[in-house]
Amino acid sequence: MFYFDSTYILIIIAFALSMFASFGVQATFSRYKSVKSSRGMTGADAARKILDDNGLSNVRVEHISGNLNDHYDPRDNVIRLSDATYSDSSVAAIGVAAHEAGHAVQHATGYAPIKIRNAIVPVVNISTTISMPLFIIGLIFNMFGLAFLGVILFSAALLFQLVTLPVEFNASNRALAILNTSGMLDEAELTGARKVLRAAGMTYVAAAAASALQLLRLLLILNRRRD
Repeated sequence: MFYFDSTYILIIIAFALSMFASFGVQATFSRYKSVKSSRGMTGADAARKILDDNGLSNVRVEHISGNLNDHYDPRDNVIRLSDATYSDSSVAAIGVAAHEAGHAVQHATGYAPIKIRNAIVPVVNISTTISMPLFIIGLIFNMFGLAFLGVILFSAALLFQLVTLPVEFNASNRALAILNTSGMLDEAELTGARKVLRAAGMTYVAAAAASALQLLRLLLILNRRRD
C-alpha cells in the first residue's frame, strides 16, 4: 500500500518558497538590467568608488564568469563581479555591486554579525555534513539520542541563515545610502536598485524559512518514531 509521509508537505512548502524567491530576484534583476544609469557608471566603477571612498583601496574588484554569482571574499580581499554586473551600467548591476562593496565595508569596520557568521562557518560546514547521517542511523537502529544529536547539528544551518539575514540587509542598506549620498544614482534609479536588493534579500529569508521547515520536519519524524 502506498504510504504518504505528511511531513513531505513541509518540504514542498520550503521548495515553493525558494523557487518563488529565486524567480522574484531573477525577474526584478532582468527588469532593471534594462534601465541604464544616467551617469554611465558600471558595476565595477560603483564598487571601486565605494571602496576608495571608504579607504579600502586594498580591496580588489575582479570579473568572474557567470550570472548573479557576485560575492565579496574576505580571505582574498576581493569583490568578484559576474558577467551581468562587472561591465554593465544598469541600475541593477550598480545595486548588486554596491551591495558587495557594502560587505567589504562591514568587514573593515568590524560589523558584529558578519564576524559571527564568518566565525561559525567551519562549525556549520561540519555540522551540516554529519547531521543527516547521524539522524538516519539513529532512526534505523532506534538510537534516538543519536538521531536527536543529528537534529541539533542540523540546527546549525538554521542558525547560520538567521545570522546571515542582518548581514545581507545591512549590506543593502549601506549600499543604498552610499548610492544616494554620493549621487551615483538619481532618485528614480535608486528606487530600482532598492527593488533589486529587496528581491535579493528575500532569497535569504526564504532560505531561513526552508531551514526552519526542514528542522521542524526532522523533529516531527523523530517524535513519531519515538511514539
